[in-house]
Amino acid sequence: MNIEEQFNLIAKEYDANRRKFISCFDDYYDGTTKFVAANITMPKRILDLGAGTGLLTSFWYRQFPETEYILTDIAEEMLKVAKERFTGLDNISYRAMDYTKELPKEDFDTIISALSIHHLENEQKQALFTRIYEKLPAKGMFVNYDQFCAETPFMSDWINAYWEKQILLSGLSDKDIELWKERRKLDREVSVEKEIAMLKKSGFQVTECVYSYQKFSVIVAIKG
Repeated sequence: MNIEEQFNLIAKEYDANRRKFISCFDDYYDGTTKFVAANITMPKRILDLGAGTGLLTSFWYRQFPETEYILTDIAEEMLKVAKERFTGLDNISYRAMDYTKELPKEDFDTIISALSIHHLENEQKQALFTRIYEKLPAKGMFVNYDQFCAETPFMSDWINAYWEKQILLSGLSDKDIELWKERRKLDREVSVEKEIAMLKKSGFQVTECVYSYQKFSVIVAIKG
């Protein structure tokens, strides 16, 4: 199955299982979002790339409930779950689209993404980062919450083995684990260092990893 089919299949169970797949869930999503939010003014409009069920947007919304949000995803079933999550909120809208081909036409001062871009080939990543850079205004910000490999295959093996052991002990069903293994075949991870270099190549002047725990890191990139 391709990415769209894989994530349509797991849409309903996606949020319930996140903590079991991400042992650092609270620091990764909540703590990091609070840290970034504490250092910026309220964004006017935020674009969430590969938004899925709206999980990442839900943490940003807690910090900036007056901001306008546009959630994009290639999997329409995932966006249906997001619509249920944000029922009654008129400052959140949704677009079923492939962000590797285009971005929404609106202006954005902040673009965010979680656990999505690591599915892209390196050429696609680089092209996307350039498109994001060109979309943002001066001082605009891109925040990528994602999963990464280590700089060396040796350490990547350590991290992946430990992560898989945690998942096997997490209480996930055999079906969920098998689906995860299938999704892993779609991963095209780079190291944090490599992604920062790619962001700089696209033009971002400020690029920092502001959170990291084994597989999971958050990179902030700011346009000068």
